[in-house]
Amino acid sequence: VELHFHDCFVNGCDASILLDDTPSFVGEKTAAPNNNSVRGFEVIDRIKASLEKECPGVVSCADIVALAARDSVVHLGGPSWTVSLGRKDSITASRSLANTSIPPPTSNLSALITSFAAQGLSVKNMVALSGSHTIGLARCTSFRGRIYNDSNIDTSFAHKLQNICPKIGNDSVLQRLDIQTPTFFDNLYYHNLLQKKGLLHSDQELFNGSSVDSLVKKYACDTGKFFRDFAKAMIKMSKIKPPKGSSGQIRKNCRKVN
Repeated sequence: VELHFHDCFVNGCDASILLDDTPSFVGEKTAAPNNNSVRGFEVIDRIKASLEKECPGVVSCADIVALAARDSVVHLGGPSWTVSLGRKDSITASRSLANTSIPPPTSNLSALITSFAAQGLSVKNMVALSGSHTIGLARCTSFRGRIYNDSNIDTSFAHKLQNICPKIGNDSVLQRLDIQTPTFFDNLYYHNLLQKKGLLHSDQELFNGSSVDSLVKKYACDTGKFFRDFAKAMIKMSKIKPPKGSSGQIRKNCRKVN
């Protein structure tokens, strides 16, 4: 899911995030939001290799990423949705755009809204998509600032995290984004926000005394509503300006241009 999100926010859903660096090319994998964060490249490689054996040159890497995001959510108990296909893979990538287009975990609410709006996504889409943080992990570097500097955080929650994430060191120690069910796709992420137990600063910004609070409460109370809005938002995100016609290709190897 994160792979799809980080791909789509940089020049559309075009598998640009999958391109490896070469001596003459710098891709997006080493951009700050992606480096030591985004995972799953080997999974995409295996899927692509199997597809190339069965029907070479037909299914793009970008479509594989979109389908894998949907299937991973379903596998973990979340909603399903229809993934439109026919994306092309880009022949370029942009490390600079990855650094500026993907909102960091330190983002405040206005920055988040601006970032999502730049991709044609509404505030409602943003809050629903943020619910993907009901699964997965984050590194100490991503939440250190929150547990030492934020005031809108449960005190005992902050103290527990400070034990594993000191002010200096342990940068790569991992913590669950959803402290309750990190491998099950549900709406407990929103329950955590209501209790001031959002792991990232950007998470808790969704429930911090603004008009967005009402959406968080709605999703915390109604799993079905969250699932429906999440599915709609994923469909909308998956259609962000992929390359068309001669501006793209179907890569044989997702890590390099044909």
